[in-house]
Amino acid sequence: MIRLAFEDKVLNCRDCGQDFVFTAGEQQFYVDRGFQNEPSRCPDCRRARKAARVGTSGTREMFEVTCSACGKPAMVPFQPSGDRPVYCSECFAAQRAESHSRY
Repeated sequence: MIRLAFEDKVLNCRDCGQDFVFTAGEQQFYVDRGFQNEPSRCPDCRRARKAARVGTSGTREMFEVTCSACGKPAMVPFQPSGDRPVYCSECFAAQRAESHSRY
């Protein structure tokens, strides 16, 4: 892992217009994760945006489906489109293990 010398820099939030500090540690984190762009929102606006995506209750909408492999009922966090198989958690884990064992 490459360690570069970073210095704190002041950026301007695109949502609220306030200046915020992009610390040297955060910059190293971005490099370590391969992020190519600096943050465009301050930490408060990032938190607010993330909370808005999750919803006010903090819970995800779940959909009841029938597992394509075993036929048991299952709950999934997405609306199935019908063009791909949908699995219960046990069958999904088995499918994933099978696909990873081929490599």
